[in-house]
Amino acid sequence: MPPADTQILSHTFSNGLVLIAEPMQSVESVAFTIRVPSGTAVEPADRGGLSAMTCELLLRGAGPRDNRAFVNDLDNLGVERGESVSDAHVVLRGATLAKNLAPALEIYADVLRRPRLPDDQLEPCRLTALQELAAIEDEPGHKVMLELRRRHFPDPWGRPSQGQQAALESISLEEIQNYYSQLYRPNGTVVGVAGRFDWPALKDQVGELLADWPSLDEPALEERLPAERRAHLHHESNQTQIGIAYPSVPYRHPDYYVASAAVGVLGDGMSSRLFTEVREKRGLCYSVYASHATLLDRGSVLCYAGTSADRAQETLDVTLRELLRLADGIEAGELDRLKARIKSSLIMQQESSSARSALLTRDWYYLGRVRTLDEVERIVDELSADRINQYLAGHRPGQFTIVTLGPKTLEVPVGVS
Repeated sequence: MPPADTQILSHTFSNGLVLIAEPMQSVESVAFTIRVPSGTAVEPADRGGLSAMTCELLLRGAGPRDNRAFVNDLDNLGVERGESVSDAHVVLRGATLAKNLAPALEIYADVLRRPRLPDDQLEPCRLTALQELAAIEDEPGHKVMLELRRRHFPDPWGRPSQGQQAALESISLEEIQNYYSQLYRPNGTVVGVAGRFDWPALKDQVGELLADWPSLDEPALEERLPAERRAHLHHESNQTQIGIAYPSVPYRHPDYYVASAAVGVLGDGMSSRLFTEVREKRGLCYSVYASHATLLDRGSVLCYAGTSADRAQETLDVTLRELLRLADGIEAGELDRLKARIKSSLIMQQESSSARSALLTRDWYYLGRVRTLDEVERIVDELSADRINQYLAGHRPGQFTIVTLGPKTLEVPVGVS
């Protein structure tokens, strides 16, 4: 594990932008993650995909660089990069050699503040977005989980980043320009850096690049109740996809690691209960898992099972039975196996500047601070079966959202709320 004197460095600029960094002197690389508060939740309800198309067009040229120069300059710096859109954020990621951090940040500052948003790149961006939307039809497991989130979380928090076909086909350059000018802002943006860097120089450079970026008002959001919690999507196939969700606690809650450990015993890995009971013992499905998902102020458990159509009803019944059985408690041996997997994951995070930079910004968004790996390790070490069982006794799985995709509707067992 990392040494006890692991430092988390942070600075908040006058415009609200947060820079947070973690030195990793054992590596020669450095990674950065930029989390901008312009995700799908702030899209107009009938313009699904606007956030993703705006993000795509931002990366088609910025500052003095056109699309080709932008790509070439990042490639010449050896920047491994990516981007994603979530309900709350657009996330830009990069990793490179430590000596190339400063020029890489200069390029991304242009993306944030001086994007070209070129008209000749609008249609290629549109085609990319439409292809990503169409690809969901070839991934029925992905499709059912997107629909599960949409029905489980209140709108706008369950919206898929892929958007809506009608919106994608008609989004204009003016809409993208307006979306960028109204929603890309420093207040709420977090820049996370992890790896080998000089903190004073990094803070000064980010200040020069972004400290005078004008802040904007935070958009007001109105939550609407989610759709009906039971749904079947008809799909002619020999397979059936099953998605199940129920409420839990968010990442910022004091019981988060207790709740997350219970979910780990339930559905994380090949020794989990779902894998053992649903797949290994009964051979009911080819894939089954459960994971903990969190928004800022609420959490949920999301479960998935993919099975053959003729065994779908039994798969749903057994999966729900295992979810309900979780309230009876876990055993110490189950927790020990989970702890071993968690600690392996922590060691890998310690060795990855990209993983750490992403976690810096995630923690800051949810907690307003960062948990060091030492702190997380202590929390994991202190978990006990008794503590988890006390939690489960008072937080029994229920209020299920259930979405299925396949050739026929399944019946929810009597007594399942």
